[in-house]
Amino acid sequence: MKIATLGPAGSNHELIARRYLERRCSDEGSVVLFAEFEEAFQALMAGQVSHLLQCTAHATHGDCVGRYMHRAYPVDTFIAGSKPLALIAQRAIARPTRVAIQPATRHYTDLTEYRIIEAPTTVAVAEGLLAGRFEAGICAEEVMAQAPEQLRLIQSLGPALDIWVIFATQPLPASSPLRLDAEV
Repeated sequence: MKIATLGPAGSNHELIARRYLERRCSDEGSVVLFAEFEEAFQALMAGQVSHLLQCTAHATHGDCVGRYMHRAYPVDTFIAGSKPLALIAQRAIARPTRVAIQPATRHYTDLTEYRIIEAPTTVAVAEGLLAGRFEAGICAEEVMAQAPEQLRLIQSLGPALDIWVIFATQPLPASSPLRLDAEV
């Protein structure tokens, strides 16, 4: 199995794709990371990958389902938690006023006291925090271990529990227990 999903390396999409291979495919297969889901779906359509993994919370999910209807079929779905997340700030800034977030994380905690800066991924938020570009941000809590003298925890948020979909170019048979639309 060769799974396409959203990068960059270290993203939750990569983490969940690797977990999927480990648990459902005896760790057989590989993960190919793409910058955008449009590229990943094109690779699936071209046969460059056998499957595609997408989180249903991703902003493009509904558009991708519609755009690839009758060409990319959901063949598996499951629930999985992300890396534990946290609201993290620069130690040198006593009271941050701006927070970087990936848009899907905007409601994970009360951010009303902050000016929001949108980033494409939680990995980009982490990179911005480590580079000192962001005062605060929501990203994987593990990033604090990379710079404990620079970063501090404001609030631990835990993992996000999301629904994930695996797509392929062939639909499931009508007899599949995942198919509730078909008569059995």
